[in-house]
Amino acid sequence: MAEPRTATETRLDEKGLARHALERVCSTADPGRAVGVYSGDFLDHVNASDYRGHDGIRKSLALYQLLFRDGDLRIRVEDQVAEGHNRGRALRLWGITISHMADGEIVEDWSASDNLDVARQLGVRRLLLFGIDWLRARRAQG
Repeated sequence: MAEPRTATETRLDEKGLARHALERVCSTADPGRAVGVYSGDFLDHVNASDYRGHDGIRKSLALYQLLFRDGDLRIRVEDQVAEGHNRGRALRLWGITISHMADGEIVEDWSASDNLDVARQLGVRRLLLFGIDWLRARRAQG
């Protein structure tokens, strides 16, 4: 029989899960990677938008892929805090994500980021291309 885990061991596992979610799930176009990492009932609060469940993850990932359609999206966690239960040119996005975990999966995230700075770094041309692609994707969804 396994020994009960300490609070420190649990926090380390949760930090690893949160890092994995951002670096290995959110930076790809494959929503299948979310299974087992994010709960099926996952609720994601990103700035002014809410995404629900694995379908919401698919929509969120599709938006990132539109913005970074040349395949240069890489997410690297530079600093991380865990508390209780709780190829192109580089682009630096400052933000914070607070994750709530239960039963070894992320059940809810609250994220905020500096989108104005991202827009400045991307430049007018890339933002216009993103806008055109976003409108096309919305029309295709019906």
